[in-house]
Amino acid sequence: MTKDPSDLTAAQAKAEISLLTPALRRANSAYHTEDAPEISDAEYDAMKARLIALEDAHPELAAADSPTRVVGAAPADGFSKVRHRVAMLSLSNAFEDADVHEFADRVRRFLSLDADAPLAITAEPKIDGVSLALRYEGGKLVEAATR
Repeated sequence: MTKDPSDLTAAQAKAEISLLTPALRRANSAYHTEDAPEISDAEYDAMKARLIALEDAHPELAAADSPTRVVGAAPADGFSKVRHRVAMLSLSNAFEDADVHEFADRVRRFLSLDADAPLAITAEPKIDGVSLALRYEGGKLVEAATR
C-alpha cells in the first residue's frame, strides 16, 4: 500500500517526485504534442493526484515547472495561438463523495447561495478527448481552438 505523503520523509517524497515528474511530462507530450497517448486517463489522473499530494505535504519540493503547475504540453507543429474570448476552464476530478460535496460548496459560494441551498447537478462519465471551442460568425465556422 502506498504511504500517505505526510508520513514520508523529505528524501522519500523527493525520490517519488523524481519518478512521477518525468513520467507525467512524457504522458503530456505523448497526449498533447504527439497525439499518441501511452497511458490511460485513469493512470494519468492517479499519478498527477499523487504528485499533488506529495507537493502539498512537502511544498519545499515542488518545482516551479512541475506538471502540477502547467497545462498539457507544447502543441503539435502547425497550430497558432488563439486568445479565447471566454476562458476555457477545467474541472477537477472527483474520486470520493467528499470531492463532490466540496465542488457543490464552491458552486454555492461562487453563486452567493446559502450553504444549504439545494443544487441541481448532472454528472456524466468522462469521455476522453480534447476540449474544443468553435466560433461561428454569420453561420460560418471562423475559428476552432483547444484549451
